[in-house]
Amino acid sequence: MSRALHLARAAISASSAPGLNLIGVSGGADSLALAIAAATLPASFGAVVIDHGLQPGSAQVAERAAGQCRELGLDPVAVLQVETSDDEASARTARYQAFEAALQQFNAQALMLAHTRDDQAEQVLLGLLRGSGTRSLAGIPARRGAYRRPLLELSRAQTEEICRQAGLGYWEDPSNADTGYKRNLIRHRILPFLREELGEHVPEALARTASLAAADAQALDEWAQAAKDEHGLAIPDLAKLPVAISSRVLRLAAMEAGARNVGHERTAALCALAGLGVPKSKSAGPVQLDGRISAFRRQSVIVFTTTG
Repeated sequence: MSRALHLARAAISASSAPGLNLIGVSGGADSLALAIAAATLPASFGAVVIDHGLQPGSAQVAERAAGQCRELGLDPVAVLQVETSDDEASARTARYQAFEAALQQFNAQALMLAHTRDDQAEQVLLGLLRGSGTRSLAGIPARRGAYRRPLLELSRAQTEEICRQAGLGYWEDPSNADTGYKRNLIRHRILPFLREELGEHVPEALARTASLAAADAQALDEWAQAAKDEHGLAIPDLAKLPVAISSRVLRLAAMEAGARNVGHERTAALCALAGLGVPKSKSAGPVQLDGRISAFRRQSVIVFTTTG
């Protein structure tokens, strides 16, 4: 057994849930390696193949991947077609909606995705380029809800090795070569440049940064949740907290009220409304948030209401 396959098996075993676990399979090396490793374990594994329908022959690619999963012994194996635009955000939304449907349809306990250490490094660089905070620099979470990502410690090269040793050919998505997408630009130009100039350890170092940032972000989020539960949204109490915590309290409250996409700009507007940090606002609101949610300052308390 190769070291890469051994590492994958151990990670999958640690991540798997009791009952049926599904694997998201595209036919690429990463997801196929995940399927290969899972098929050697005694737990119950099935596969979900998503056909986005964005490229000629996508249905054939999906059926081939499904056939490979069946040959490996995974059961059930489902091919789900989705309708989406060709931008990354729309495709991701459609894909996860299909995953949610599959989890319910097959009464599965977890769905495993094949993100690797290279994906993690790319995600950290994307966060840095956006000027993001700790949560974004934490990158791709190893576990969130029903979703598990057991291969984050493996490189893309190791997943290709697993496929070669298993004698299974994998699909190379032609869109991954389009450097018009920022992620592909990082993958094909920026990371190779950094490796050449700074050493092959760069992806591992970036992934380690994500792991450290994730631990910090988790601690800050727990502190913010405890502060919110104890004091609510009273501005005098928020003012006693470090801005890193009070801003998180406001963001948590906004999301609990139903707001979506509460990023840096909207969080900064909420802080200004509460008189936290710089700049401060003299307005009582509203701050409009995605999801038809508005925030107001009323008698030294921040209040969220639904509009429309």
